[in-house]
Amino acid sequence: MHTALLQSSGRPGDVAHNLRVLDDAARAAAANGAGLLAAPEMFLTGYAIGDDVPKLAEPADGDSADAIAEIATGHGLAVAYGYPERDGETVYNSVQLISADGTRLANYRKTHLFGCFERDHFTPGDRPVVQAELAGLRVGLMICYDVEFPENVRAHALAGTDLLLVPTAQMHPFQFVAESLVPVRAFENQMYVAYVNRTGPEGEFEFVGLSTLAGPDGVARARAGRGEELVSADVDPAFLAASRENNPYLRDRRPGLYASLV
Repeated sequence: MHTALLQSSGRPGDVAHNLRVLDDAARAAAANGAGLLAAPEMFLTGYAIGDDVPKLAEPADGDSADAIAEIATGHGLAVAYGYPERDGETVYNSVQLISADGTRLANYRKTHLFGCFERDHFTPGDRPVVQAELAGLRVGLMICYDVEFPENVRAHALAGTDLLLVPTAQMHPFQFVAESLVPVRAFENQMYVAYVNRTGPEGEFEFVGLSTLAGPDGVARARAGRGEELVSADVDPAFLAASRENNPYLRDRRPGLYASLV
């Protein structure tokens, strides 16, 4: 499945504008043969929006979800996007995956909140593994800081995730996560990892770009620079199966030794 990563911060606070950016990216990705487009963490509203988080938060089946379903069906590809999710009085930092026929396949709430900003505005989720079937692949969802916890990604590996989508808001000076950690996570867990970032200054943050699609061999199939960019690469089930056959990491685990981890 050809997979496209939209590296963009859109326009913080302007949902209508960001939907147009997503529509344009979906059109370009589909023209390049992509079956999936992934956008960054909090792409719908912007990340550094302060007290506007609760004002702009929407339910998983809200108006913007309907609009993105129309984008997906209009261009014939699945779309994953980050947004602030409202569930009653509670707000989560979430990512939703919508199929090419407009079906809401999966919704994940960030489990590990980073820094005072996130802890002040969001409630952490409590489901570490959320998956959906897409084009013959088992697709898992995670957000930014979550991927930095090896237990999180290993849980996905043990649950059979083939492609882990990680919308992120990775900021300076932590670019080593995109450069080094993400390819290692893909290798040690024998999966593809798509890490799609924001870019440029936003409020007090400086997002570093460097969006990456890493394969199970630890090699980046696509890597963006520091600016606005749409990059893409293939997620190959045959290569993944061969890599899993040849790499013994998961087979050689000794879970009985790891009780102290929990």
